[in-house]
Amino acid sequence: MSDKINQDSINKALWGACDTFRGTISADTYKDFILTMLFLKYISDVWQDHYDGYKAEYGDEPELIDEMMKNERFVLPKSGSFYTLWEHRHEPGNGERIDQALHAIEEANGTKLKDAGKSVFQDISFNTDKLGEEKQKNTILRHLLEDFAKPQLNLKPSRVGTLDVIGNAYEYLIKNFAASGGQKAGEFYTPPEVSDLIAELLEPQAGDSICDPACGSASLLMKCGNKIRQNHDSKQYALYGQEAIGSTWSLAKMNMFLHGEDNHKIEWGDTIRNPKLLDKNGGLMLFDIVTANPPFSLDKWGHDEAEHDKFGRFRRGVPPKSKGDYAFILHMIETLKPGSGRMGVVVPHGVLFRGSSEGKIRKQLIDENLLDAVIGLPEKLFYGTGIPAAILLFRKDKHDDKVLFIDASSEFKAGKNQNLLTTDHIAKILSTYKAGQDVDKYAYLASLEEIQENDYNLNIPRYVDTFEEEDEIDLMEVRTERKQLQVQLNDLESDMAKYLEELGYGA
Repeated sequence: MSDKINQDSINKALWGACDTFRGTISADTYKDFILTMLFLKYISDVWQDHYDGYKAEYGDEPELIDEMMKNERFVLPKSGSFYTLWEHRHEPGNGERIDQALHAIEEANGTKLKDAGKSVFQDISFNTDKLGEEKQKNTILRHLLEDFAKPQLNLKPSRVGTLDVIGNAYEYLIKNFAASGGQKAGEFYTPPEVSDLIAELLEPQAGDSICDPACGSASLLMKCGNKIRQNHDSKQYALYGQEAIGSTWSLAKMNMFLHGEDNHKIEWGDTIRNPKLLDKNGGLMLFDIVTANPPFSLDKWGHDEAEHDKFGRFRRGVPPKSKGDYAFILHMIETLKPGSGRMGVVVPHGVLFRGSSEGKIRKQLIDENLLDAVIGLPEKLFYGTGIPAAILLFRKDKHDDKVLFIDASSEFKAGKNQNLLTTDHIAKILSTYKAGQDVDKYAYLASLEEIQENDYNLNIPRYVDTFEEEDEIDLMEVRTERKQLQVQLNDLESDMAKYLEELGYGA
């Protein structure tokens, strides 16, 4: 058995493999190649590890071993193995061979890597002109195969231990791509601290159905599932998601597989224009938990079709054409189970106070007593934008007509480019939310009447007073100190004049 290694060494080797692409294509493009190669290398290593184990146990009996390997969670055709690709790396056609390997893996694994006819690797091609002309492309992909063949990236279970190591490496890469790739690369990723906070706030239970209608790489969904495993020692839950961008949908599917999340359904498509998570009667599926970090103030979200929405999602009003925040909120509200549904959504602060159609929608949601809490977050938490955001919590099982406002905007650990929520900050928000009481300069429990008096404006400073009185200035003390400084200045001026005179610079 090989020596075991730690998470950091795997992460470092993977990030080093990105050097193959840097200077050739941008991070938001090469992330697909790196993450797909990690997936391919991992399943190849697991397959080879199990094959070697059977061989050690039963001897050189290929037919028997092949029969035993049919019980594997995943089928790996020989042409789809990373090692086959690596052996042929010096030959022309690396891009085409890798694409053919991915296709063979899809065909051998039925529905595991497909949803409604769309395959996971459909939008990912290694045989692309983005990598340059054929000779350059072949060289780049040879280097990539060699990077993943290094001993540090031997991902066999007998070496790395648990599946979580690979899932964690995948999340590490996604996080770093989001951090380095600007707004476009950050669209598909919610920082883990924010995902942790939302998952804790929503308190997922065994048996829950959980949905993210803008799921990105599915990290928020999996955090919710992980809370059930941690807190209830149960895998009795189902994860649902929809993602509009094809390559990001692929990342979500691979991410689910690498984390061992088999009980999931991730659809590809535009949630607002074409929701895919439907019940047997063609209506919207309903969930115990709905949560999302949708794109902020999305332009061209589907305004023209919204008025005639066959699901009735916009009966409270149609959001403005250039800001889709309430389109996602209204969709999510409509997919909550009556009596038990709870929802957490990340929004820009404009959602709290903008008027016109958004103001009318906000009024309706508040009057229906669906809003449970408004939590203001610090700035610079999210990749690709420095603006502060808020978490809105809605519940279909409210027992009062209060709304809790929490101002956590100053609760963060400053980083070089990004701010962070620490475990202490998260714990403070959680304990305050669960207590549901006023906390001086931090939280305020507002009545429905107070919100109505504020014209349904949810801007947090209207409810949480964070003003700090300045210390009273003692003018006599300031006057005395000023006189002392004046004496010191006169002495210095006198000394300076003497020094200048001695140097021959006197008047």
